[in-house]
Amino acid sequence: MAASAVALVAALILAGCSSKAAETGVGGGQVKSDVGVSADTITLGVLTDTSGPFRNLGTGITQGNELWVDQVNSAGGICGRQIKLDIADSGYKADVATTQYRQQQPTILGYLQLLGSPINAALRGNLETDKVTSLALSWSSFILDNPYQIIPGTTYDLEMINGLAHLQEQGMIADGDTVGHIYIGGEYGENGLRGSQYYAQQHGLNLQGVKVASTDTDMAGIVTGFRGAGVKAILLTTTPAQTASVLNANAALGLNVPVMGNNPVFDPATNLAGPAAATVDKLFVAASSVPYSSDVPQAQEVRKAFEAKYPDAQKNAGVPYGYAGGVVWQQILEKACQAGDMTRQGVHDAFIQSSSITTDDLVASKLDFSNAGSPPSRSVYIAQADPSQPGGLRQVRPPFTAPEAQSYVAPHQKQQ
Repeated sequence: MAASAVALVAALILAGCSSKAAETGVGGGQVKSDVGVSADTITLGVLTDTSGPFRNLGTGITQGNELWVDQVNSAGGICGRQIKLDIADSGYKADVATTQYRQQQPTILGYLQLLGSPINAALRGNLETDKVTSLALSWSSFILDNPYQIIPGTTYDLEMINGLAHLQEQGMIADGDTVGHIYIGGEYGENGLRGSQYYAQQHGLNLQGVKVASTDTDMAGIVTGFRGAGVKAILLTTTPAQTASVLNANAALGLNVPVMGNNPVFDPATNLAGPAAATVDKLFVAASSVPYSSDVPQAQEVRKAFEAKYPDAQKNAGVPYGYAGGVVWQQILEKACQAGDMTRQGVHDAFIQSSSITTDDLVASKLDFSNAGSPPSRSVYIAQADPSQPGGLRQVRPPFTAPEAQSYVAPHQKQQ
């Protein structure tokens, strides 16, 4: 990273510290190129969280990104070029991310990873102005009106709709029940809440939503209130630390109801540490990506490569998802290469024309990016927390899409 920083500073000096893209030229193989693409290299940015509330997830996703780069480069690269990553840590802070974006933007083609709802919200205008296609690890359908953001899977609202449908199919909740939803204020939590509100309307649920800040840690008072209200389930769009507090209170208060969370709520390093492991079995996670322990063949291959390269690293679902993000980008880049245009505009055109991107089941379904404003997928895997499994999650259901998820209309979805 130090070497990358030196190279970045040098590049900025040579560019006169300008964010203006270089003039369009012709790279190797007579392919047009501009920012972030040379005759032998494609540079992608990674702006992640390795020091904030989602640091373990961010680290796992980044390691998955690196596994993909290793594989692609060893096979000859893409469009005759090797992939290079420019990696930075925002700590899940929008102001830090904005500064880092200004440093990375002049030398990258796009973002392989842009982690965090507040980060994606803060950089929205920059991405559009600079035409920087970015894989947004925020999963919020609120950002689907930005044509430069790739959401590699199902959005938070649909995760929650499918998660609630699973609980009801398994007899854990019923029409008319009271359920509680703890969510972080902002695009992450409020998008998850939008999903639970929709499902509640369809099934007459009494939904009690409680907004918290990402820095809040003690959820015991909220869970006490839920017990008084007679909730039959708790829904979470929170940080892993908040999840641990909810699970502990759920057990300590004798409530012992099922807990369903969006994909970022679980982190084995947090939720399986010490006493937290004894209460974690009530947690289910709805996600469009496979858990680390999945028996999906491609997930097994990723796991094998990960453990060989990072034998002492923490295992979590971010690893296969990070690899899957690379696979998504690979198909977009190959499409742009075939069109002879690896400029930022050419790559963006390839992205919005992609209607059937596959990831060998690392993501629950094919991804369709050709319908502006519509989630690219509506399917999820359901996993249950299990300390005996590597990565701490056990897949309990293959990919599925609830009828309520099929009928749901996302905020920016165009009516057919």
